Amino acid sequence: ARAVVADCFDHLQTLNQRIADTEQCFDMVTKASPNAQRILNVRGIGPQTATAIIATIGKGEQFDSGRDFAAWLGLVPKQYSTGGKPRLGRISKRGDKYLRTLLVHGARAVITNLGDKQDRLSVWGRNVLERRGMNRAIVALAAKNARIVWALLHHQTDYQDYAA
Repeated sequence: ARAVVADCFDHLQTLNQRIADTEQCFDMVTKASPNAQRILNVRGIGPQTATAIIATIGKGEQFDSGRDFAAWLGLVPKQYSTGGKPRLGRISKRGDKYLRTLLVHGARAVITNLGDKQDRLSVWGRNVLERRGMNRAIVALAAKNARIVWALLHHQTDYQDYAA
């Protein structure tokens, strides 16, 4: 039994080393890319998300607006209409599932750690959280971050606290 546990422990150490090496690669790629550096300043976006976005959309020139990028990721509500009255449904979940997942996880980290911060993003996040609940606040922040990222890449500007 000890041999099995020792073997599992060695395997776990090997996996931890591979994870550390992969994270180091993400950091190196992020430091080498000015666009990745530009979007790393957005709260909820880390090296893994930044490199995935840059690898997928580059400068975002294929999208006309930030909303188009958010829609491409599936972070906007589906629209239904009946009797001429438009209704908004759940998020469409179309597009790149991996990027959407990374943005949602980053937004979840930001929303759950709002605390008593008084910056514009925190105040906005708490307001959405109180009005709509946790999951909708998370998706709203993920969509907002997608729009901000598109603007930073498209206009080649540095991040300033645009939120709210």
